[in-house]
Amino acid sequence: MGMKAHNSSVSHLETAVHAATEAGKLLRQHFYGSKEVDEALHHDLKLALDKESQDLIFAILQKEFPDHALYGEEGIGGNQESDHQWIVDPIDGTVNFFYGIPHFCISIALRIKDEIVVGVIHDPMVGETWTVEAGGPALLNGEQISVSPRSEIKESILFIGCGKDEEALKIGLPRFKKASIEARKMRMMGSAALGMAYIATGRLDAYVESRISLWDIAAGKLLIEAAGGKVELSARKNDSDVYAITATNGKIPIEDVL
Repeated sequence: MGMKAHNSSVSHLETAVHAATEAGKLLRQHFYGSKEVDEALHHDLKLALDKESQDLIFAILQKEFPDHALYGEEGIGGNQESDHQWIVDPIDGTVNFFYGIPHFCISIALRIKDEIVVGVIHDPMVGETWTVEAGGPALLNGEQISVSPRSEIKESILFIGCGKDEEALKIGLPRFKKASIEARKMRMMGSAALGMAYIATGRLDAYVESRISLWDIAAGKLLIEAAGGKVELSARKNDSDVYAITATNGKIPIEDVL
């Protein structure tokens, strides 16, 4: 099966950055206006712009790499038999976006077979773009970044995610209480991908959640590891590409609060 790009002079990373940036322009354009809700659940929202953003990203990726698989939160595309798979979250932080909270991002990763080799996280409101390639440095707007040097829980800022189902609450609430007592500060940010980017940049020290989807964390995992941190994923039984995650700067003893 051929894997040549439509334009071999354009790299995977360049294409991912272009796709994320174009989607970011779309989201900025609509941020201050009304947003059409496709599906309203009690604890989540799906917007027409989720699909529109993903379609835009897919079109850019497929133009350059027509034989690659496309796998996003809003559906799949491309050649699903390919061992090159683009993993896309077109708006990570949809509820923030809908409520006018400018903390959301686009996350794009490329997985070849079982290895993530490219990651891009783009925050269009702040104008920050994190990029990483396997074996290379973690970058923010082209400048190398690294995780924080903090090694004690009492100095740390932790990002704890907690789902709304009974199992997630049973795990998450006691964990949140313990971490709140032990850590300097707790944050619930509303975007897993941005939370991971912040760990890679040294702004936060750890992120823990009992249930998170691959498209939320694929780019962030590679980014944190390239920045010197550590990410542990535990696959959820009967849930494809859903994980429990512990991501840290690799220094703080996060197990003390779990």
